[in-house]
Order: sequence, then structure tokens, then C-alpha cells
Amino acid sequence: MQITKITDKQDHLLNPKRKYLSAEALQREFDYYRAEKLLHQMLDKGLISKEEFNKIMLLNRETFSPMLAQIMPDIP
Repeated sequence: MQITKITDKQDHLLNPKRKYLSAEALQREFDYYRAEKLLHQMLDKGLISKEEFNKIMLLNRETFSPMLAQIMPDIP
């Protein structure tokens, strides 16, 4: 039986085209997710209207620049 130790170097060798997120980009993604979650809670509790929610989400996309912002649907 052969045992192979898996390390970061082996992972990089298997997929050299893989792009890793920088700490800053990862933090922006997390901040966007938290802001979105908070806005949904505020909307559900009636603290903001759907129009306010949409406006704030557009601002959040510009502020945090999440990776998938280009393929996210437009907010009316």
C-alpha cells in the first residue's frame, strides 16, 4: 500500500492555473456577504423598503467589488 502526503505544493503542481484570492479580496467578499445578510434581515423586519434595499445593494456592489458582481442580475 502506498501513502501519499498531500501538501500545498502538490496541489499547486496539479493545477498551476489556479488563482488564489488575496487576503484583501477575501475580506471584501466576506464583507459583502455580511452586508447582504444584514440588509436581508432589515428588509424582512420592515426596517427598510425593497427600493432602499436595492439601492443599498447596488452601492455595496460598487464598494466591495465582489468577484461575481459582473454576472449578478441587475437590480431594478
